[in-house]
Amino acid sequence: MIFSSPLRVSVSTWSLHRALGVTYPDSPESPHRGERAETYGPGSITLLDVPARLAAMGIHTLEICHFHLPSRESAYLSELKAALREAEVQLFSLLIDTGDITHPDHHARDREWIAGWIETAGKLGAERARVVAGRQPCTEETMRRSREGLRALAERGQANGVRVTTENWYGLLERPRDVIALLDSLEGRVGLNLDFGNWSGPTKYDDLAAIFPYAESCHAKCAFDAASIPDAADYRRCLDLARAAHFQGPFTLIYDGPDDDEWKMLQVERELVLPYLAA
Repeated sequence: MIFSSPLRVSVSTWSLHRALGVTYPDSPESPHRGERAETYGPGSITLLDVPARLAAMGIHTLEICHFHLPSRESAYLSELKAALREAEVQLFSLLIDTGDITHPDHHARDREWIAGWIETAGKLGAERARVVAGRQPCTEETMRRSREGLRALAERGQANGVRVTTENWYGLLERPRDVIALLDSLEGRVGLNLDFGNWSGPTKYDDLAAIFPYAESCHAKCAFDAASIPDAADYRRCLDLARAAHFQGPFTLIYDGPDDDEWKMLQVERELVLPYLAA
């Protein structure tokens, strides 16, 4: 299967966590058993409402956090696929936000839990599934566990029509050299979702520039101050790095600022990104 990712705007359900309000906790150590938690309040919409709302904004690509999925039963998955189809919204990626394939004791358990979610991504028709490469500090041993785990997960993804990606995130991949070493060792089996906001400090732009040539998708996360003013200079500099690297994947808007009106703030981010879609 060939996975094409033309430049476009996407949205993650994390950017709507207050609008959705409810989460459905699920992790390797505590598998979902029907629990429903008002983690961010009762919410004003359900996941089934999201595709049509995005389409009304002119956005036709979505990423879903695994904990926003209320059920993995076939009936619900069919209902969600129908909502996506009717709104003409593509499910680009299922974001599997927990699990640690580098854990010294539980890496095998966590890998199988993640693999189950990759199968769910395939049932939903997602193009990709983003997984955590490892939460442990980078050592020779944790890098070995990550390579082995990601190879196995990539095989499970291929069997389910899903390309597996990872992210410059958590302990294992805090430095660009480790991201590059891991991806090179996997020889293209696993892709990179680059996140603007996961790295900071004086070397941030050099570090992002080093890994951007590997990026197939991008979490375009903008920082906002207490008055909800975007750090447009930082955002544009990150977007300039994408342009310089000839990035061709979707820019997935990530909003996590102080303003509760997530729809409004996504429009702010979208306006900053739009000029880069013609790059």
